[in-house]
Amino acid sequence: MEDVEEKIEGSLQFTPNELLQWSQWQLLDSVLPTGGFAHSFGVEAAIQARLVSGPEDLRTFVIHILENTGSLLLPFVYTLNTSPNVETWYKLDKILDATLTNEVSRKASISQGSALLRVAAAVFQEVPYFKTMREMSLASGAVRFHHAPIFGLVCGLLGLNAETSQKTYLFITMRDVVSAATRLNLVGPLGAAVLQHQLAANAEELSKKWMNRPVEEACQTNPLLDTIQGCHGYLFSRLFCS
Repeated sequence: MEDVEEKIEGSLQFTPNELLQWSQWQLLDSVLPTGGFAHSFGVEAAIQARLVSGPEDLRTFVIHILENTGSLLLPFVYTLNTSPNVETWYKLDKILDATLTNEVSRKASISQGSALLRVAAAVFQEVPYFKTMREMSLASGAVRFHHAPIFGLVCGLLGLNAETSQKTYLFITMRDVVSAATRLNLVGPLGAAVLQHQLAANAEELSKKWMNRPVEEACQTNPLLDTIQGCHGYLFSRLFCS
């Protein structure tokens, strides 16, 4: 374990802020192939369960998802952003793996996290730490590659501060949920854009509520959403992976 950490830490290099800024913008781009659009965050199951049937229901559902994301996952993003090292990553990855008892959301987290680190290693070559860390971790089998810790780690190494990283995580969650609802014909493209803009105030409020909390305070605030997402695997017909 110590040998793996030494090799990974030895590859850590930093690049000028001017170049890192372009990388930061690219990290937010929906074109980046991290697999987020393959998941509906429980929206598809909620629609089939008749819990979400229109734009107003969707608005409430997205707010609850953002609340859950803030309370449960932002602590992992925050901690890895402020301590972007392999020891902290391994520790928090194991904690999150034990915390996510919902198999559907757990698999989605691992899938997106693995894709994000793979993309980071291939795209952001100015930070060789990504490639070394991924290769060593795959060889050791010490982690599951959950998404929130890896996102915080990537943001930290690309120079995003803690506040921006946490707000970014909420933003991409909101973006992906609204996108899933659009493809499920729950709301049109223009309506989705309007809804996402209207939800900005809610996202800002929730970011302030749950920002900069330690992992020890991570919790579920709306367990019903977790139950709904867990039903996704039982759907007879489905468009998304989760």
